[in-house]
Amino acid sequence: MRTWTDRYSAAFAFATVAMLLLPMLGAVLSSLARPVDPSRVGAGVALVLLAYAGYLALVRRFGPVATSAADAAWRVLSPLPRRGVLRRTVGVLVAVALASGLILAVGGLSAVGVRDQFALRVLTAGVTGISATVGGMAVAVLAQASPAWDVWLLGVIVALVVLAVLAAVLGTGPPASLAGVPAAAVAAVLVRLAWAALERVPARSILDASTRAGRVVTAAFLVDPSALSWIAEDEHWRRRRLRSRPWPRRFPGALVLAWSDWRRLARRPGRWALLAAGVVLPVLTARAGGGITVVTVAVVAVGAFAAAAACTAGARRDVDDPSLVRLSGVGVRAALAARALLPALVGGAWLSLALTGLVVVGALGAGPWWLFGPAAAPALAAGALRMARRGPVDYSMPLVPIPGGAMVSAPMLWAVTGVDLAALGCVPVLSALWAQPHALGPSLVAQAVSGALVAAVFLLPRRSS
Repeated sequence: MRTWTDRYSAAFAFATVAMLLLPMLGAVLSSLARPVDPSRVGAGVALVLLAYAGYLALVRRFGPVATSAADAAWRVLSPLPRRGVLRRTVGVLVAVALASGLILAVGGLSAVGVRDQFALRVLTAGVTGISATVGGMAVAVLAQASPAWDVWLLGVIVALVVLAVLAAVLGTGPPASLAGVPAAAVAAVLVRLAWAALERVPARSILDASTRAGRVVTAAFLVDPSALSWIAEDEHWRRRRLRSRPWPRRFPGALVLAWSDWRRLARRPGRWALLAAGVVLPVLTARAGGGITVVTVAVVAVGAFAAAAACTAGARRDVDDPSLVRLSGVGVRAALAARALLPALVGGAWLSLALTGLVVVGALGAGPWWLFGPAAAPALAAGALRMARRGPVDYSMPLVPIPGGAMVSAPMLWAVTGVDLAALGCVPVLSALWAQPHALGPSLVAQAVSGALVAAVFLLPRRSS
């Protein structure tokens, strides 16, 4: 039972956060009072729709109805009223939906611009954004209680992606007739249905969601995000039955070990589709920003590195359990070289497609920009493998003095491990993307040399001390 001190602490924390965020919110709102080029509206609206689709996919993936481990083990399975047990969970879901709605509203306003009636448009966007996120959260709760609602939620996510594609292609936002849709009324009805459906959410579903939420909280508390990817990976394969197939005999030993990465990626068509869909993000950011911006360069760099890192599960397994590599008789560096082929291919292909898309829409000048993909592929693979082989956060490392105190250096060093190598090897392509030189030849040569040098240094055999 919550005491008055708990309520006071919560109110004080809320007031403190509000005082810190209000000046930032005012600065963001003041920057929205400007017209937007009509040619950029479609791309901005597409990004907002994709962000909303990602929000719905996340709340669908994580439950969203979950509770603490103690409540999941005792109170959920007890004859207590389900809504009373989940009252605190409902408060957390409402807070997440409200914060997400405000972010969505700001993104929508920045996409379409505010020409006149600033206060009215800001109020309308806020109500619409909050109604969309609160209603989406309510639908996710209904989906957790009923498979039929889950199908509807999946259909809404697909429809949002289709609308985003249409907005990007047509270069315009939704029709003006949608402005009169009573979003708040629809959200209120959905919230009422979700509140009634809390009594019907299966206990098994709540227990599974609570387990996932507990693992996420534990990983966040220990500052070990790698645990989250292992949780998702293990949960994905735990529910699937796979047929055993013999390993190819014609391949050398190192390539046979790396074959598991190719098979793992081939058995996940959803990951293929997500990587392919991510190629359009640089194009959308470039069109929304009116050209190559810092955001576009960051999206290109993060997307290419993420595509390469998505193919390094085998290298991570080798670090956690090196017995298979030892039993195979393959050296560590030979195994790494074989495992580098897939991330180099996927990362380089993603970068080539992204740069080609930027050329097609006119954000980049004419030229063989796609050649930067193969040139940067070795650096992307080396960085991804270095990140896959990093260990847990080492909190025994010394503190870094900063003005006003000290900062723990271990999480920061852990986070940049692998990213630093890829960034060092991709300096020429990132510089060319930002400066857009007339002659790409010197930049291509520099990128090929830089990528090959970084990969060679990473894969070079090292003498044991």
